[in-house]
Amino acid sequence: MHFIDLFAGCGGLTEGFRTAFTPVLAVEHDLAAAATHAANFGTEHVHWGDIAEVGEVPSADLVVGGPPCQGFSNLGSRDVDDPRNALWREYFRIVAAARPRVFVIENVDRFLGSAEFGLLVVEAGKLGYELTSGLLLAADFGVPQRRKRAFVIGSRVGRVPLPEPTHRKGTWLGVDSVLSGLPPVPAGTALPERRVEVFGRSVAGSFSGAELHLGRNPTPLSLRRYRAIPPGGGRFDLPDELLPRCWREKKTGTTDVMGRMRWAEPSLTIRTEFYKPEKGRYLHPEHHRPITHLEAARLQSFPDSFRWCGTKIEVAKQIGNAVPPLLARAVADRVADHLGA
Repeated sequence: MHFIDLFAGCGGLTEGFRTAFTPVLAVEHDLAAAATHAANFGTEHVHWGDIAEVGEVPSADLVVGGPPCQGFSNLGSRDVDDPRNALWREYFRIVAAARPRVFVIENVDRFLGSAEFGLLVVEAGKLGYELTSGLLLAADFGVPQRRKRAFVIGSRVGRVPLPEPTHRKGTWLGVDSVLSGLPPVPAGTALPERRVEVFGRSVAGSFSGAELHLGRNPTPLSLRRYRAIPPGGGRFDLPDELLPRCWREKKTGTTDVMGRMRWAEPSLTIRTEFYKPEKGRYLHPEHHRPITHLEAARLQSFPDSFRWCGTKIEVAKQIGNAVPPLLARAVADRVADHLGA
């Protein structure tokens, strides 16, 4: 069976869905992310560019995608009129053209309470789709990460339920399941000097998972801060002499910044700046450093065989924005079972 991946990013959804479906079109406007997608799944079906520019649409059994969510995000402006929130309309343009039996939308949890979601329900009904929607927690599906996302499944061949968890709190995988055994000190701080031609452009890459095990060059002050943080701790464990003025004057909130993971527990959500401990709970559970790009990719459940294109910052953005492939696979299996694959 064939599927289309919209707002495809580096390919977290495709990595999960390709076990049961064959991609026939992937659309991504970011060059580095599109190059990563092509490096793993082939170039022929990848459209690098604006989704509004996609003309001819192949038929498909399934359309999946995660329209940009910054306008809904707790970290964003929460502006219902944010133009990025309207990109789901382009998603539905493709759905109307491809006429899949099922479509899947992934987004931040706030999406389900938004005005845009209400409009989506109306639009889906006009096209003859029955909806199932809800929140899925990545840790419930074997991902060592407490990442909660909204999923909407539309079907015109009978309602498709969301997948049932395979893990529960108490059986969740800890970060030790994917971080153990890696070299404690990364070999370097820079990606290899390598480039690839794709879509008529030159892009850094492609790089193996092992090549993403990259460190940073922290200042002596940063190292002192890292060493002061116990497992599960954060900025409130720092003595006053190690606190920057902004933290010293703000006694509440931002509890996870400068946070250290615990070996036996899932990580919190891996976002795009996971390499900056001041942005969240991104300190390695044992070593005095932030997690590496490889460790972040593993926490997202990407296999080490996955290839990556782009600069360090571009790759980090791809990792943080991706749907964990194991979570995507759980949804894919549910859809495939319903369609009789």
